[in-house]
Amino acid sequence: MLCSFESTPGICTAMQLCLDVTELKKSCVCFQEERGPGPGGGLCFADGCRRVDYVLVYHCKRRQSQHRHSVVSNGNVPTPSRRSTKGDISEAVLEAGLGMEPPNEPQDKIREEFERRLQEEGLEIEHDKEMRTVRFTRLHVPWSVLSREAELLKIRVPTKKTYQLKEKTGLMGIISTFWTKINQPFQPGVPEPQDPRTRVYEILRRTACTQTYLFKFSLFCVSGISSLLAKGVYDSAFPLHDVMNDICVLQMLHEEWANYGACYKYQPMDLIRKYFGEKIGLYFAWLGVYTQLLIPASALGVAVFLYGCLTVDTNVPSQEMCNEHLNFTMCPLCDRVCDYWQLSSICSTARASYLFDNHATVGFAIFMSLWAAVFLEHWKRRQRCLQHSWDLTGMEDFEVRKSKLRPAYEDFLLKKQEKKAKNKKKEEVNCTIMYKTKVLLASESLSWTDRLPGYCINISSILLMVGVTFSAVSGVILYRIIVFAVMSMNPDHEAKANVRVTVTTTAVIINLLVVLVLDEIYGAIAAWITELEIPKTESTFEEHVILKAFLLKSMNSFAPVFYVAFFKGRFAGRPGDYVYVFKDFRMEECSPGGCLIEVCIQLGIIMLGKQLIQNNVFEIAIPKLKKMYRTYKEEKDGSADEEDKDSKREPQRWDLDYDLEPYEGLSPEYMEMVIQYGFVTLFVASFPLAPVFALLNNVIEIRLDAAKFVTEIRRPDAVSAKEIGIWYNILSGISKFAVITNAFVISFTSEFIPRMVYQYLYSETGTMHGYTNHTLAYFNTRNFKPGTAPHDTDFDRQLRICRYKDYRDPPWSPESYQLSKQYWSVLAARLAFVIFFQVSLY
Repeated sequence: MLCSFESTPGICTAMQLCLDVTELKKSCVCFQEERGPGPGGGLCFADGCRRVDYVLVYHCKRRQSQHRHSVVSNGNVPTPSRRSTKGDISEAVLEAGLGMEPPNEPQDKIREEFERRLQEEGLEIEHDKEMRTVRFTRLHVPWSVLSREAELLKIRVPTKKTYQLKEKTGLMGIISTFWTKINQPFQPGVPEPQDPRTRVYEILRRTACTQTYLFKFSLFCVSGISSLLAKGVYDSAFPLHDVMNDICVLQMLHEEWANYGACYKYQPMDLIRKYFGEKIGLYFAWLGVYTQLLIPASALGVAVFLYGCLTVDTNVPSQEMCNEHLNFTMCPLCDRVCDYWQLSSICSTARASYLFDNHATVGFAIFMSLWAAVFLEHWKRRQRCLQHSWDLTGMEDFEVRKSKLRPAYEDFLLKKQEKKAKNKKKEEVNCTIMYKTKVLLASESLSWTDRLPGYCINISSILLMVGVTFSAVSGVILYRIIVFAVMSMNPDHEAKANVRVTVTTTAVIINLLVVLVLDEIYGAIAAWITELEIPKTESTFEEHVILKAFLLKSMNSFAPVFYVAFFKGRFAGRPGDYVYVFKDFRMEECSPGGCLIEVCIQLGIIMLGKQLIQNNVFEIAIPKLKKMYRTYKEEKDGSADEEDKDSKREPQRWDLDYDLEPYEGLSPEYMEMVIQYGFVTLFVASFPLAPVFALLNNVIEIRLDAAKFVTEIRRPDAVSAKEIGIWYNILSGISKFAVITNAFVISFTSEFIPRMVYQYLYSETGTMHGYTNHTLAYFNTRNFKPGTAPHDTDFDRQLRICRYKDYRDPPWSPESYQLSKQYWSVLAARLAFVIFFQVSLY
């Protein structure tokens, strides 16, 4: 076959690549000496020559003991007559012994017509030779059809290099050569992919049936494989994993990508894109860029933590809190049963808090805010480079795919059309329904009254889920208050000293379990309420699901951290005038060292717990359990197939791929990483080690996801995409919001601003000496409300003054217990810092 080169020099379409078909055949087992599905590994038709490009699967309860292959193709035996509009495939199937049972109306008729339309498109079809519960329809796309599809999709492939880069000389040449040698061990050892990919899914997507069928008491039309899958005509549709070439792509991906031993290497992006498509390729490219840029952030975060470790012994406020000779006697932590206590008893907590709350933390927060902006810009540049190298720049944003209507939308339009035609005669409706089905999608649309019920349910459901999240957080708060009061009754002084850390840790573990459970529930609810909106296209549906799921899951993950960072201790009151819950339990207070260490514990446990549990349980254990259950169910349903003489044959490739987990999209993968990105950026001022744990997780996550795509799930359809879509907007929003949250964490949660105000306004020596005494207010024990003072105490019963963390006037002041001037000075400084932080970074 000869090619015509009338296009731009150096660029040709897939039609012009027909000269390479001979080389493609040489690398395929189907074109070698071994014949039949067995020797060919189940990747070819029965003749051993034609490759299986796609598989359609459906279930059938009825079985028949006759065994013959039924091949329906263009010019191959058996060849149904084109003159018949109904039953072409049925007659061929009857001839092979597969049509001896009464058809399962209307699904059998739909399958017959759909496969006949595929045959008219040029595809070749083969059915199973034995009648089993699970039946496979195998599709082969001839080269002429592939060439035609490549022309329609405007796929362009370079025939030769039209440029030659000039080698660098001098100092730049030496540096470039040196860098290439250093970088060589990190490059994946895979050849450059050259063979073209099939686009069978595009044919299946646009192939429509002309008939209108009555299914479950309602009319519907078949407008592609998505409608068939939605209606249950087919159970699944997928391409086979490529394990037949001399240079096996799947094996190369497993060795150079889905292997933990290759975690130090770059990802083979061109090979991933060639095998899985641009959409999945862009996800792994984004994840690689994100992981790569976490390296400098992790290094600086470790440096900040080490700085805190090295300077903790020189920190004056923590030394004063640990000094027993200063004799700071603190007011009781609860009413009646709690005793006075010494500030030095929380020495370990004060020292640990300084590890994350020091001067370097402020600089690190500024760095991370700039890092988020650099990351987004770097990804935009990388995305542009991939668009150029993958030839995505000339695409028109996939308008064909995006304009494809969802099956649920089409069904709703049909139901709406039926209601309009209710008053017409039945004969007229039957005569015109087929024509109306064709023009329905162009002439009909949903009005606001059609969508109003769905929008009402959406709003009410989201508000309900917000209430559930706040209720869960409130429940954990009550747990902390009650357990804190109970543990404070312990006579053991060491137990009392660590009561805050113990309560915080146990409460965070409960929070983590609640977050994990609600995450799964919110994901299902987001998909359900989006279905009620009746979105028009798949892209619209996906965007709405992502927005709702992100709103609910991010609120679920970040709400406990927001409470501890910005609300805990703000409304607790003061000794003699506390705020109570259920009239008996006091609201929570922060420790004299601040709430930052609690934010750190909360953030660390939730972040690490989500990563470890989701990676090891949700992404590994649960899919394996689903696979075991599906296998058990198939064996149970197909137990009668053991009577067939070929029921114990060796499993073919399509059998093995069908046993894998179905591909459910990239949204769960993106969501996991975006939530992690929120943990890394939103509260990094309280936990500088967050980038380190994110980096370690992502190094494993890349290989874990790669292994899942290569070995655990069915091969996805190669879907084109120019960018990562709405996820970039979400990342941009998180980055901007991170500037605000970090500014407030530094200003209101950490002790940075109060220390600076004391050192430069109130310190007599210009140092931090006396800072602890400056931040502790005085309380006269005679002012306790009746029944709230300690019953039994180990301190002097004549104790008249105790201390508490606040800026208030002393009891001997004319305005006793009112907010002092120092409080307003610190508040003004905090607000000024928030404004300065945001203005300088925006």
